Amino acid sequence: MNTIKEDIGINTTESRNPVTLDIDIVSTLDMVRMMNAEDRRVADAVRTQLPAIAMAIDAIAVRMQRGGRLIYMGAGTSGRLGVLDASECPPTFGTPPSLVVGLIAGGHRAITTAIEGAEDDAVAGAGEITALEVGPNDSVVGIAASGRTPYVLGGLREAQQRGALTVGLACNPKTALEALADITIAPVVGPEALSGSTRLKAGTAQKMVLNMLSTGVMIRLGKTYTNLMVDLQATNAKLRDRARNIVVQATEHKVEETAAGAVLDACDGEVKTAIVSILADVRPEVARNRLAYTNGVVRRALELENGRK
Repeated sequence: MNTIKEDIGINTTESRNPVTLDIDIVSTLDMVRMMNAEDRRVADAVRTQLPAIAMAIDAIAVRMQRGGRLIYMGAGTSGRLGVLDASECPPTFGTPPSLVVGLIAGGHRAITTAIEGAEDDAVAGAGEITALEVGPNDSVVGIAASGRTPYVLGGLREAQQRGALTVGLACNPKTALEALADITIAPVVGPEALSGSTRLKAGTAQKMVLNMLSTGVMIRLGKTYTNLMVDLQATNAKLRDRARNIVVQATEHKVEETAAGAVLDACDGEVKTAIVSILADVRPEVARNRLAYTNGVVRRALELENGRK
């Protein structure tokens, strides 16, 4: 096992929080008030990073339009959050599982079980990137609350050498992760309510950032129309209901739910095709051709002249 021990900046995530020193003796109500007060700091910390988050979204989207992937990697809570975000992209945005990938130190078993020492293995992190044959069109987001997890540093170093975009997500300033990242996102949330328990504020901050990254990239790729998820996969009854409701809303109630269901059936369940078919008043095959011509962007498909596919 090859380990990396680097600590450039201040490790605030491991510091003791003076506000919660009595958290074990106060009432339960005061306990949760303390935790809530600390949680309120998270959104403000993320707000300071919005320019970097926006920069990362645009850079990732450009590479995805060239056929690249978005790859998250982390250990422990950070790794689980990356796996969670990746796993939610196919049902939400209709993407193949290979487009957004979540890597966690220790492998699949580490999602539910702590794998001791896995986060210290820099060689394993590099090996995961090598196994995926990461290249210049790919984007690798290293997630580490401390900013110094060897598994993540090893992976980002390998990704950097392969020409991929590297993004570092940490909750400490001036970390080793920053030295390997083209773009650094560092919401500094301060000491946790329980010292070192980064599944709390740091985990919440990371989840908020990952939400923005994946959602922002998918919006840029045309996976939405206005604020509607028009590329969802209707794989169960709830999602089929949602698909019909999306068509109704997207068409501003030009059709009601029953008619929307009929159009969806005629469009093989494709929400985008149904929307374009209704709003442009064209047959499903014409709507599908328009979407193919515009790389699946509904707004652009609706702007096409009637005679153009």
